[in-house]
Amino acid sequence: MSQPRWAVVVPVKPLAVAKSRLRGALPGVPHEELALALAADTLRAVLACPAVAEVLVVTDDARVAAAARAAGARVLPDEPNAGLNAALRHGAAGARGWVAGITADVPALRPTELTGALLAARNSRPTVRRFLPDTPGEGTVLLTAPPGKPLDPRFGVGSALAHAASGALPLDGDWPSLRRDVDTAADLAEADRLGLGPRTAALVAAGRPARSAG
Repeated sequence: MSQPRWAVVVPVKPLAVAKSRLRGALPGVPHEELALALAADTLRAVLACPAVAEVLVVTDDARVAAAARAAGARVLPDEPNAGLNAALRHGAAGARGWVAGITADVPALRPTELTGALLAARNSRPTVRRFLPDTPGEGTVLLTAPPGKPLDPRFGVGSALAHAASGALPLDGDWPSLRRDVDTAADLAEADRLGLGPRTAALVAAGRPARSAG
């Protein structure tokens, strides 16, 4: 039996306010360029995942929308200041079948790891929502819902506990590139060690201090 293919929702904040804790992480690199690179590399990996049939980017940022359309995603308008969970609900409402929501800040993501997580969600307890905690274990990077069930996102501080309390079950798997979201300069360095996507990698290289010749 062939595996179902997924609709994946990727919410992206306006670049001017996105990833505020990363501001200044790469000296000489404009913050909005870094925020866009994180989202673009995340989106690139999601679109390359063979388990994914459609990607819905929810944003009200014109640059993000243009990049998403150019990459092959469908763009849905976000309501200003509505928040991450509202954006995820909006995107999921426009999808059918198996639905997942993923944060737009996993720039080291490997398509094979996302495939593995989606297959695990489908094949293990397939009638319930599943979530994948981030590397520290307190946040969430991926939330899935089977057909007929609302995604019901609870992203924010302590979202792993919030998703568990809402009835979602955690996913267990060795998917380091998927679990490594980037909120701080230290997170970015760890994602760099895992292997960044091309757009973020180029900015990290540009922002890295040049070595002296002696």
